[in-house]
Amino acid sequence: MAGSLESDPVVAWPQKPGLVSPSIVTEGDICTVTFYWQDPAGGELTSSVKRVWIYITGVTDHHQPRAPQSLQRIDGSDVWQWQVRLNASWRGSYCLIPSTSENDFSAAALQQPPDRTALREGWRKLLPQAIADPLNPNSWQGGRGHPASALHLPQAPAQPGWDKNETEFTAPRCIQWQSQRLGNQRRVWLFTTGESPQPLPLAILLDGKFWAEQMPVWPALQAETNCGHLPPAVYLLIDAIDTQHRGQELTCNPDFWLAVQEELLPLLSTQVSWRDDATTTVVAGQSFGGLSALYAGLHWPQRFGCVLSQSGSFWWPHRQKTGEPGWLAEQLTKGLGKGSPLRIYLEAGLREPVILRANQHIYPLLQRAHPSLHYRLFDGGHDALCWRGGLINGLTTLWQPFHLSGVFDGTE
Repeated sequence: MAGSLESDPVVAWPQKPGLVSPSIVTEGDICTVTFYWQDPAGGELTSSVKRVWIYITGVTDHHQPRAPQSLQRIDGSDVWQWQVRLNASWRGSYCLIPSTSENDFSAAALQQPPDRTALREGWRKLLPQAIADPLNPNSWQGGRGHPASALHLPQAPAQPGWDKNETEFTAPRCIQWQSQRLGNQRRVWLFTTGESPQPLPLAILLDGKFWAEQMPVWPALQAETNCGHLPPAVYLLIDAIDTQHRGQELTCNPDFWLAVQEELLPLLSTQVSWRDDATTTVVAGQSFGGLSALYAGLHWPQRFGCVLSQSGSFWWPHRQKTGEPGWLAEQLTKGLGKGSPLRIYLEAGLREPVILRANQHIYPLLQRAHPSLHYRLFDGGHDALCWRGGLINGLTTLWQPFHLSGVFDGTE
């Protein structure tokens, strides 16, 4: 899917009254998007701001081969602006970083193309100072922990349920899981979306804290259940604890998944009735979580028969410059998963280059052994704002044959 990512020259400043950021002009399948920031300290004579960096996931972030981008001050005013052309199907989150320094990035990061390591380091230092766009009311706490604003272009695919935040739901239960095998303790959330004569299907969501607190998934799940797109179900959200534990436990770690099976699922059974059937049990994750979800399904298909992998980090453990296939792909070429068909929903973003290449490599390997494989590409980057739609779509796709046939309510 082609589309220019080049920024255009700064255009004339519009009338200040009614200022909206970003402003969008659509011509066919391309949108010209202009971002604005109004300096509270005034113009260049009164303000010490030297740069207003713009970090757009999948467009100007550290995954892209382009130097850091800054809004430009309009001479004699307190207004900064920056413009870019994007496909009308694009969706993503962004933030602004006003700075009083001229030296936020090293020379290596500012060259064209930039040194990727230097670029990443520069953004790592700056992002804790990020702010959401004050002129965009659609803002949230981004997946990397800093404020972010949402941008949905006109042809971006619908995200079922996420427009129904007012939906009422029964509050989830948060309990502590003390794992002897892993030697740690964490929170898990239990959420049910309805009742049925039969035990409810189970979906396990990794990075549970994110889906429980930063981008609460409850209204969307309940709304899609109420309208019949999803069956009443049990959702088990597992906290990653922190970045260090996440990097250890979600990178093809057998101990983590043995602990889930030997400790957490029995604990779940003491709390709620659920359908203990691998063919309808979903494990879902994003990035390292997407890698881990597929790992679990391939190694324990008798427990996890449905895999929902979003932007899976299938390059692991080889760092990005090597170009080598990841460990899980290597295992697939050796026959891993053969004879144990899974239902798999795989998706990746067109603007997350390393992740996209890794998914394109693993897709045909999976396709040979798992005909119930759905592969979807979205126009966006490594972005939870995109994943939230794919999460609902993936659950709907994986459960649909059982839901429509009456398996879940006992009418088949």
